[in-house]
Amino acid sequence: MIEFVLDARSKVNTYVQLIQQVKQALRVGLLVPGDQLPKVRDVAQSLAINPNTVLKAYRELEIEGLVEGRPGVGTFVRRTLGGPPVADQAELRADLVAWLGRARAAGLSPEDVIALVETTLRATLAAEAVRTQPASAG
Repeated sequence: MIEFVLDARSKVNTYVQLIQQVKQALRVGLLVPGDQLPKVRDVAQSLAINPNTVLKAYRELEIEGLVEGRPGVGTFVRRTLGGPPVADQAELRADLVAWLGRARAAGLSPEDVIALVETTLRATLAAEAVRTQPASAG
């Protein structure tokens, strides 16, 4: 089961952080169809937030078709966002853990790591897009 964590320093709304964490768990296979999300009351208590915030996040996920609420039972995953199976991601995850260790040893903060990853990802995707565009006839 997913365990939510909030970043109080983030400028991202609390309910959006919850949505993002569910989507990330769906992408990496930590949540699969049929899994139950934590009860609204439990999430609200553990994070010391208003239950309506959790409900808003769950409603948004339901609108997107990712989860479904079952009255009196809970909220369950309907579909995944996963790419390759988790087993196929294990080696990449191990490489990433090792890389993160090197980044921290080099003095990078979590924010530095995120900035480096995001800017590198954007630059790499942009370069790939340029390489895959068909040459224009002129």
